[in-house]
Amino acid sequence: MSLESPVLDIDPLIDDPRTRIVVCCGSGGVGKTTTAAALGVRAAERGRKAVVLTIDPARRLAQSMGLTELDNTPRKVAGIDESAGGELHAMMLDMKRTFDEVVLQHTDQERARAILDNPFYQSLSAGFAGTQEYMAMEKLGQLRALDEWDLIIVDTPPSRSALDFLDAPKRLGSFLDGRFIRLLMAPAKVGGRAGVKFLNVGMSMMTGTLSKVMGAHLLRDVQTFVAAMDSMFGGFRSRADATYKLLQANGTAFLVVAAPERDALREASYFVERLAAEDMPLAGLVLNRVHGSGAAQLTAERALAAAEALDDLSDPEDPNDPDTADAADTADADPVAGNPATPRLTGEFDESAENLQSVGIVDQPGGKAGLRTADGGEGTPSTDSADTSSPESPTGSPAVPAPAQDPDAGRSTNPDPLDADRLAAGMLRLHAERMHLVARERRTRERFVSVHPDVPMVDVAALPGDVHDLEGLRAIGERLAQGQPTAA
Repeated sequence: MSLESPVLDIDPLIDDPRTRIVVCCGSGGVGKTTTAAALGVRAAERGRKAVVLTIDPARRLAQSMGLTELDNTPRKVAGIDESAGGELHAMMLDMKRTFDEVVLQHTDQERARAILDNPFYQSLSAGFAGTQEYMAMEKLGQLRALDEWDLIIVDTPPSRSALDFLDAPKRLGSFLDGRFIRLLMAPAKVGGRAGVKFLNVGMSMMTGTLSKVMGAHLLRDVQTFVAAMDSMFGGFRSRADATYKLLQANGTAFLVVAAPERDALREASYFVERLAAEDMPLAGLVLNRVHGSGAAQLTAERALAAAEALDDLSDPEDPNDPDTADAADTADADPVAGNPATPRLTGEFDESAENLQSVGIVDQPGGKAGLRTADGGEGTPSTDSADTSSPESPTGSPAVPAPAQDPDAGRSTNPDPLDADRLAAGMLRLHAERMHLVARERRTRERFVSVHPDVPMVDVAALPGDVHDLEGLRAIGERLAQGQPTAA
């Protein structure tokens, strides 16, 4: 049974002024960054003022947009056709710098300096689990609050699971608001000698144990960090909740990006279900790197059968054939009889050499059985041809030098039919492999459609190489807009 999904129309999505945020999400290595960049280019050239927020640190994206580098500040992309009134900016999330901006924005200068210089904060802002995802949400909220762009396209962070983008902000907020942090904040909240007395008397056993586990310096750094961040903990939670609600708004569209592979589509299926559970607007699924064939009517089975038939034509001799075996034995016993081109190791060889000396070196074009003599005649050798070294002929006229011989004279210019057969057989086998890949991708896609029949999809055909410039991104955008779901 053939299954078809609804068609995902990309152009109406990015042209709609009510669409303010597009989030490209999915597992790692499926082309999220390229898809986000291609959407940005297409939206800008269709009149939108767009900004692409990418998390991919690879330089190839910056190079494809004509930028020497990407950082935490939006940079305008040159080479965009702005005739429709749009423009494109691009930026790459700097996790630590974004965290620093949050600290500077929500606390006074003295406390901010204490936080930024704290070793525990430096470790937290650089590599704590969930920090990158949380900072991506923070940056999204900042860009939306600036209201300088009417379309924000977000490339979600690469992660082991696509669900981390939704889970990580809550995890970080829960950590900062958790019991452990509140326990470390208790002495600072008491303050002064009372706080010290409380810490020394009421928590001496706990801090002693923590000092052994964490180290005295680390525990002190954590306590200093917590005391300085006291006024900001509530802000982390509230901003995470605000951004989460922004993602649930009608102006947001989630695009799940996947490849026609089992693991990638399984992650996409989980993400589709999670978005539905969180009441987040799903626009559809982009299926990248879909393979096809220009000769789909030629099945893999027929291609392999034709290749085997060509192999039989190019190698007709059967070693089990008695006639072929007798011919091989005769060739072994008499090399000359088996191969007429082989010279005889007898006196005949000397006689032929003498004949050659009497005639001289003569031109013998391909297909001519007779010899051409020095005076231009054919058949019988001329006796005057032996005196070719004389500057004059016997008649007194200057000798005409023989024309230079073409080294390719007599060589056949027709291709070897056996080589052509081998080449055709190899091409047929490659086609068979491609058709097997197409069939496997179709089956994988069919399983996803059977579970999520109402999810709009668009297939993006695989490119022969990587995308390196704006033209490549435009090509991807065209395929996104024109791609049709393949019948599963």
